Amino acid sequence: MTGTTRPARVRLDQQRDRGPLDPRLFGSFVEHMGRCVYTGIYEPGHPSADEHGFRRDVAELVGELGPTLVRYPGGNFVSGYHWEDGIGPREERPRRLDLAWRSIESNQVGTDDFLAWAERNRLTPMMAVNLGTRGIQAAADLVEYCNLPSGTHWSDLRRHHGREQPYGVGLWCLGNEMDGPWQIGHRSAAEYGQLAAEAGKAMKLVDPTIELVACGSSNHTMPTFGYWESEVLEHAWDVVDHISMHAYYEERDGDRRSFLASGADMDAFIDGVVATIDAVAARKHSSKRIGIAFDEWNVWYQSRFNDEGLPQITEAGRLLEDDYSALDAVVVGDLLISLLNHADRVRIACQAQLVNVIAPIRTEPGGAAWRQPTFHPFAAVAAAARGVVLAAEVDCATLPTDRYGEVPTVTAAATHDPDTGAWSVFLTNRSPAPTETCLDLRGLTAEVAPSARSLTAGDPAGSNAVLTATDLSYGSGDTLSLVLPPESWTVVEARPGARLG
Repeated sequence: MTGTTRPARVRLDQQRDRGPLDPRLFGSFVEHMGRCVYTGIYEPGHPSADEHGFRRDVAELVGELGPTLVRYPGGNFVSGYHWEDGIGPREERPRRLDLAWRSIESNQVGTDDFLAWAERNRLTPMMAVNLGTRGIQAAADLVEYCNLPSGTHWSDLRRHHGREQPYGVGLWCLGNEMDGPWQIGHRSAAEYGQLAAEAGKAMKLVDPTIELVACGSSNHTMPTFGYWESEVLEHAWDVVDHISMHAYYEERDGDRRSFLASGADMDAFIDGVVATIDAVAARKHSSKRIGIAFDEWNVWYQSRFNDEGLPQITEAGRLLEDDYSALDAVVVGDLLISLLNHADRVRIACQAQLVNVIAPIRTEPGGAAWRQPTFHPFAAVAAAARGVVLAAEVDCATLPTDRYGEVPTVTAAATHDPDTGAWSVFLTNRSPAPTETCLDLRGLTAEVAPSARSLTAGDPAGSNAVLTATDLSYGSGDTLSLVLPPESWTVVEARPGARLG
């Protein structure tokens, strides 16, 4: 049925869930690209800079945004990176030409600097190793530098540099987008799968406790999509724990309706990768359950970047600094709903990137740091989602789109913390009309009356749009009713306590 006015009903059931919510689903990404690092998180001499040169004003916004994990140092950058260049005294570090983004890399921020920053900001690091221009030994050496206590060349060098205790980095990416012809060191699936297996084996011999992420397809429009995942996992199945996914979305040719339905495309992409993983498991007669690390996702207007041509060589120049709108923020919220609804298989996700480069946080050198509209849905979900992800059954009208066919008008995801009783529901209304929506809570409890906030794509404030209060009303039994604004994203949340109704 096609329509945009039929009321929607969302049914939640504490007895049916998608499994525990891994906090690493709320990750971010810091790459040595554009101004993400330099004049982004790091700017010695800035009025807010700490004694290490990192901006306190940015760190405060990062804390408010609420990421739990940060992937580093790339991205395409890592495929030409020598991690040894970024350790030791800063005045002795070499300046290098980064071929991925045609920039001068000063190496003033490197492994120790980033990991110490992450630790100060209570962020779990997700490190990537260079399997483009380097390989097995360099990857194993980096794990040794980061994770071994002492008694070896690299662990003792870390101690010499002032860090006595190991960092204990538990999550590692085996390269980046190795299926992409643009990648330095691009390989076939068989070549990469074999290299990933051998590098991963060596890394786990250094530290058997680490988790490894193999490169999946750069996006699901790649001609090798599906075949790539299958071949890589055939080779690396025994050593890897996750396979990566990357996806970016933008409004194309004014097709607003399809853009608002980007979450439907993400759903199909995840389902395809899950099917491929399970097919390999069946062929191998394996009970191992490979997870998904959706370690790059966001709204990114790639068409603008492609129009720029090959970038000129700069140092910390402006690159991919998209100015986001409330419409973009609604889509980001919808993508978060998709990730939550696949929490049984997607264990890790990283919104790319954290600062300046297609980011929720922007800065000016020597000046202010501020939130973009995409900041708000991420911060709301990271703050409210806890416990387990409930199965949210949505009964609603559908909406035709040019790119994805018929899609649901309303999408929903919900979480419930059985320890505290806290719960939250996240909703997207893709329709250009308001949609009456009933939440069937099935006995969820709350300490105080639940509250709702919405962000609307058509907000006249444009790039300054924020979440604003939305009215809720009680229905019969354990139900709540609200009207979802047109083209909007909404969070409904409640604290633990007495039964509703």
